[in-house]
Amino acid sequence: MSLRETLARVDADLAAGRVPVARQRLRGLVSSFPYDLTLRRRLAEVYRLYGDAAEAGRWMYLEEDRSAAESAAFEQRYGSPAWRMKALAWRGPEAMAATPFAERQLVAVRTACAEELGHPVDWDDPASYRDGLEEKYEEVPFRPWTVGGVLTGGGCLVGALAFIAVWVNGVVALFD
Repeated sequence: MSLRETLARVDADLAAGRVPVARQRLRGLVSSFPYDLTLRRRLAEVYRLYGDAAEAGRWMYLEEDRSAAESAAFEQRYGSPAWRMKALAWRGPEAMAATPFAERQLVAVRTACAEELGHPVDWDDPASYRDGLEEKYEEVPFRPWTVGGVLTGGGCLVGALAFIAVWVNGVVALFD
C-alpha cells in the first residue's frame, strides 16, 4: 500500500472515530519513513486527541514550532538520552533530517547519550546505546500483611466465587 493510500485510510479512520487504528497506521508510516517530519506531526496530533502530552512531544521533538510543555513531558517520560534516542525512532545520519533544527536536535540527543555513556553511539546501532536503556529500580521493602489488605483480598475472593456460583447455576439451569 502506498503512502498516499495509507494516509487516506488514516483520514477515514479519524473521520469514523477509529483513533487507535489511525494511530497504529501512522506509527507504521513513521517507522517506514523516519525522515518525514509531516508524518511525525500527524502522529503528534493523534496523541493530542488522547491528551498524551509526552507522546505528542515525542513526535514533535524535531520540529521548531513544538510545544515547550509537550517537549518537557517527553523529556521527563524518557529521562535519559539513550531512552530518547530509542523513542525518537530515527535511523541513519542526522544529515538526513528535513530541517536544520531537526538535525541539531538529533545531534544534541546523540551527543548527550555519548557523553553519558562515555563512548560513541550511532542511530543505526541500538547496541551502542543499550547500556543507557537499563532501568534502575529501587528495591521495595517487604511489608507484612495488613488487616485492610487481608479484608480486601478476602472480599475479592468471595465476589469471584459468588460470580462463578451464579454462572454455574445459570449453565445448569440451561440444561435442566
